Amino acid sequence: MTPQRIHRFPTAIAAIALLTLAVDPSSAFAPGANKSSIQSLPSRSQTAHTTTSTSLNALGVFVRKAKEADVRKYCQDGPPESVLSLLQQIKDSSEKELEQVPTELQSMLTKRKGTITIIAEYKRKIEGSGFLTEVLDPVILSPVFREFGAAAVAVLADERTGGCTYDDIAAMVEEQEEARGDVPGPLPVISSDLIVDEIQIAQAADAGAKAVTVTYGVVGEEKVQQFIKDAASLGLEVIVNVGNTEEAQGAVNAGASIISVTGVDGSDNKFSVIESLSIPEGRKVCTIANILAKDNKALEEVEEAWMCRDLGFNCVWVSDALYKAGNDPVEHPGAIINSMKAKSSVKYASPKARSGKGEGAREYLGDILM
Repeated sequence: MTPQRIHRFPTAIAAIALLTLAVDPSSAFAPGANKSSIQSLPSRSQTAHTTTSTSLNALGVFVRKAKEADVRKYCQDGPPESVLSLLQQIKDSSEKELEQVPTELQSMLTKRKGTITIIAEYKRKIEGSGFLTEVLDPVILSPVFREFGAAAVAVLADERTGGCTYDDIAAMVEEQEEARGDVPGPLPVISSDLIVDEIQIAQAADAGAKAVTVTYGVVGEEKVQQFIKDAASLGLEVIVNVGNTEEAQGAVNAGASIISVTGVDGSDNKFSVIESLSIPEGRKVCTIANILAKDNKALEEVEEAWMCRDLGFNCVWVSDALYKAGNDPVEHPGAIINSMKAKSSVKYASPKARSGKGEGAREYLGDILM
């Protein structure tokens, strides 16, 4: 670790102790442009609908239409040449057979049986709470995610729902690259946007992301298959969000190598989505459980991560639960990640124990103070 980064890391931990929530009254979803006055670049998906891993289905058609308007306005305003070049690369590859799908992220998320990896989602807004202030900046939280053991970082690159943009992806990638040659090294960054057009895949690649998310239940099997091919042409992997057994099997049939069970509460319900998957011989599929935040501070999300691990999930995706403790210096995002990775189980321990008595409390508190 370089001297500069040694200085930054304790500063980041100190800053997290000051984490506070502030509600932004201007967080209403408004259409981003007048459809009649906007012309987009030629595209295979002019009106596709999608969502993200943070329960956007509940926000309905209004959000999807607003996102489509955003993309059209982005095209009208004139994307940078670097993005247009990548988009052309996608189009040039559209008629070619897909030779190989990247699998680097899949390998990083899939460890030995009995362990779980963590994807930490970065965002500036919490659902129902508004903006997080003061410390939620990529250069602050990025090293925390890395040092406390996350396997990858996702950035909710939808400004309405996560308060982030592709600039935040680029900033996260830049900070992670500062760890090149160190242990732990840089984490792959995932673009978690409402993908409605292949130009967003080009944006993600231009920002330095290694993967994008696509939601099967909104775009369908054909588009999932096409977006996987589009992403692969730029060296990106795709995480397909699914919400039921049919979607999970459809994603596998479309060629997905990473699927994330989203919008499903409870470890058993999540497992039922993937339990009967039929995976072709010779293929591997990494399974991710998206952990929904509970409306309390009992750390039930940590227990759910342990249960998902014991059921056979390879990875958990954690978002709002990282930030809900606010200014609690013991339950900052790094501590939550570390606890989820712990080898404890709900049979012998509970992360709710804060007194220091028992295996769970001792491991939790000891690890986060190291």
